[in-house]
Amino acid sequence: MVHVYDFDVLVLGSGPGGQKAAIAAAKLGRRVAVIERRHMMGGVCINTGTIPSKTLREAVLYLTGLNQREMYGQSYRLKDDITVDDLTARTQHVIGREIDVIRSQLARNRIRLLTGTGTFADPHTLTVSDGSGRESKVTAEKIVVAAGTRPARPTSVEFDDRTVIDSDGILNLEHVPQSLVVVGAGVIGIEYASMFAALGSKVTVVERRDRMLEFCDLEIIEALKYHLRDLAVTFRFSESVASVERRANGALAVLESGKRIAADVVMYSAGRQGMADQLNLEAAGLSADGRGRIKVDEHFRTAVPHIYAVGDVIGFPALASTSMEQGRLAAHHACDEPVRAMHQLQPIGIYTIPEISFVGRTEDELTEARVPFETGVSRYRELARGQIIGDSYGMLKLLVSPDDRTLLGVHVFGTGATEIIHIGQAVMGCQGTVDYLVDTVFNYPTLAESYKVAALDAMNKMRSIDRMRA
Repeated sequence: MVHVYDFDVLVLGSGPGGQKAAIAAAKLGRRVAVIERRHMMGGVCINTGTIPSKTLREAVLYLTGLNQREMYGQSYRLKDDITVDDLTARTQHVIGREIDVIRSQLARNRIRLLTGTGTFADPHTLTVSDGSGRESKVTAEKIVVAAGTRPARPTSVEFDDRTVIDSDGILNLEHVPQSLVVVGAGVIGIEYASMFAALGSKVTVVERRDRMLEFCDLEIIEALKYHLRDLAVTFRFSESVASVERRANGALAVLESGKRIAADVVMYSAGRQGMADQLNLEAAGLSADGRGRIKVDEHFRTAVPHIYAVGDVIGFPALASTSMEQGRLAAHHACDEPVRAMHQLQPIGIYTIPEISFVGRTEDELTEARVPFETGVSRYRELARGQIIGDSYGMLKLLVSPDDRTLLGVHVFGTGATEIIHIGQAVMGCQGTVDYLVDTVFNYPTLAESYKVAALDAMNKMRSIDRMRA
């Protein structure tokens, strides 16, 4: 008996992973549909996560004139009284444009959009509820789950979405808080801490570990900490929040060490919780872990071979960039179309102020693995472009193997870090050596030129060692 399904491929979620899975399957000639909630076109990425937070950051940099102060003095500001409306106007504009782009891409590829919340009825069937009590059933041969995540909310905390909030609540604040406590120094916590510090809020970061962003290069984290302290951020490492007492005019965060911190707003950044626990996975013969995530194999297949899962709902690295690629690869595998596996080298971008980006390994990892390396460093203040844009703190660091001269890691801190990292990524991806960077000509004046300066620095150090050994 041949089953006739409504669709060849059904995608649950329209975020970066779901979008790319749907488009890839449509390009391969399959009948495709996407299920998405009414106001969540583009998923968390477009509506509450990546896009709003990066747009907010851009608005903060522009309106505070922070980047221009080197040139025009510390008191320079584009606008004296920055309101939440000033910040969200840009955000709403960008979100609106991005949603239009996604809608037109789906329409252009003849992908059906089913509006509502999808849950499994059986391994090949999903129930779509539109929120007003109407339900419909839809069947598919292959299913891609790209349901994403929500902010994790510790049960011990009373969130009221005004005084005690999670990262979603940041976008709905009525005014810029004069003081803010950020609980958790992960990527999201530190990104928001640096934005509000730039706006002039008095920010305190409480982190139970003894350092922040422990997967990053230590020297770069030290530089970021120095910078944030300059913006009046206070760090409380190896400390935990015992309770938050709400008051009429704000909140008191009580630390386990007995310290009390008064703040207008307390933001919890306790990681993300997968949405898999809301999909009725049991009906499909699947299950989720305690953080609402689904386990997959190297082809992004779940324990049920015709059901795939991609993006944040499968856990680490949970980045928009990697999710897009996972979606594409899963769709190809589902359509029995050969495809190369994802490249091992993936860049990490952290949109703090200033930004951080790196690819490859850190000094600590190499030291622990007993892999010898030489460093080459370039500082923006020594580059003409650094002077022109008024960035005197940026830096780029190359980690070079003295044996075969290949790049083992590239770490950047400062303006444009997330863009210029791709030069290092390309050289590493093509097994290039530091010699390529020494011999190549870069546009002048650019920040990219820092690669040549850092390469020469590493080369000179290696040459000195060779001379001594000779």
